[in-house]
Amino acid sequence: MTVDTKERLIGAAETVLRTQGYAKSSARTIAKEAGVNSALVFYHFGGVDPLLFAALDRSSAERMAVLADAVAGCRTLEDLTEAATRIYRHDIEAGHLTLFAELVAAAVAKPDLREQIRVRAEPWIAFVEETLERVIGGTPLARLTPPRDLANAAITFYLGVNLFTVLDADRSRTDSVFAMARRLAPRARLLTRRLPARLVIKRRAHG
Repeated sequence: MTVDTKERLIGAAETVLRTQGYAKSSARTIAKEAGVNSALVFYHFGGVDPLLFAALDRSSAERMAVLADAVAGCRTLEDLTEAATRIYRHDIEAGHLTLFAELVAAAVAKPDLREQIRVRAEPWIAFVEETLERVIGGTPLARLTPPRDLANAAITFYLGVNLFTVLDADRSRTDSVFAMARRLAPRARLLTRRLPARLVIKRRAHG
């Protein structure tokens, strides 16, 4: 019963945070959604914020597994752009990004949330960096825009896109950004050709 109650609370917290936002994610609202007494929020999690982060952690673990599978076969920037477009559309529909964005917004007024958010963002940045390193590592593009910098830009862009959808009801503007990325990706082929090993060594020797 205890495990079941905790899982019900986590599921309810995810639903409330996604559909009603952080401001309305009270112990009472979440408990009502779960069909349990609100005191159980504090008994099992110690408070509302720890419960909300538990919901985010579960969602993140599920998404990480899905995303790893989605990009496993990507070999080019075109592949990654197509995968990113599909991932974005699915995440918007399912509300996965909303969980993280709501907690980021809450951290503006509650600084004590910031470190917990930073810690949870790092695996995503590392995941994007590793994926980019696999696809463009050792190429001129990687020298021009290191995968770590691109990963930071990707996460920043993704969060911004999620917030911008509030103003972009039909998603035409955000869709146009992904369309632009798909047009530009093929034009970057010359920058994603890996240099022969002897040239890489020579360039490194000359700094």
